[in-house]
Amino acid sequence: MRTPTTPHKPSEPTTQRGQRGQILVVFALAAVAIIASVGLVLDGGDTFAQRRTQQNAADIAALAGANTYFNASGNPTAKQTAALAAARTAATRNGYTHGQDGAAVTVTVNPVSSGAMVTVDITRPHPNAFAGIVGIASWDVSVTAAAQAGTIDTGVGSAPWILSINAFNTDGTPKYTTPTAFGEANGDYPVSGLDVAWTDYNGNDNVNTTEVSQIISGVNVVTSTFDVGQYLGQQNEGFHNSLFTDVNTYLAGKDVPVPVTGPCPAGSVNTDGCFVGWAMFHVTSASGGSDKTITGYILGDFTSQPLTIGECTPAQQAADSCGLIPSSPFGGYVVRLTE
Repeated sequence: MRTPTTPHKPSEPTTQRGQRGQILVVFALAAVAIIASVGLVLDGGDTFAQRRTQQNAADIAALAGANTYFNASGNPTAKQTAALAAARTAATRNGYTHGQDGAAVTVTVNPVSSGAMVTVDITRPHPNAFAGIVGIASWDVSVTAAAQAGTIDTGVGSAPWILSINAFNTDGTPKYTTPTAFGEANGDYPVSGLDVAWTDYNGNDNVNTTEVSQIISGVNVVTSTFDVGQYLGQQNEGFHNSLFTDVNTYLAGKDVPVPVTGPCPAGSVNTDGCFVGWAMFHVTSASGGSDKTITGYILGDFTSQPLTIGECTPAQQAADSCGLIPSSPFGGYVVRLTE
């Protein structure tokens, strides 16, 4: 009787085992890629959520700073300090404190026409849960917000004469709030609180009597912006007697923005007579001849900001609105998010 023998099983081809090994490698690589892609999607979605809350914090901080600048008392430096503190406090209340959890909160307050622009930049790393698989442990999320505060600053028919910073106290309040005679000392720029000098809104050439007379009457329309440090003096020492008569004829009883000059920045060609700000001035009357005075008083505090002047149209003349600071839909004051 023959003993049954175990049938011989042929060995597995080497090529088939190699193919299975290659499939495993490809699958492993694909799995890593799939996991990384899913991780990037998940981390990306969470990043957008962080950016949204971070942007909200920056917006609120910028508005808080601008609102504080608008309401704070004191000179522009004091307002700037208060605005910086308010913006940083608002950012902290919304979860972003400079130096904590890798956050960087930068606040800047820059003067603009009749106010300030408060800019808040917030950067904080986003810790990745899945992207770290491919070596991206985190990435920075950065946002910016800017808010502006101040008053509408365009003065149509602005007065073509300048006052001295000496007409104001150190805190910016005016020294002369009742009808006072301001005289011309025959200099290029005012040298005392009661001195005035004429300007053509230029400062680069001699002031011409006819030119300034036409500015006062509205025949010569000038559109310009006074920048801090810009020289606005007469460039000559003329009395311009007839201009006092023009002021009395066209501006008596009106409120007009008046540029204010003071010491010039270091390195300037001129030592004094440079634009430092402006104030509203009520004209009571003016008299030439031997008087050479403009009688009136300063309506409000000195404003250490740029001033823009524009055209006084016939319609504005008819409405008796020339020389007034126009208002916005919110009144004469604005706090708005601009970025």
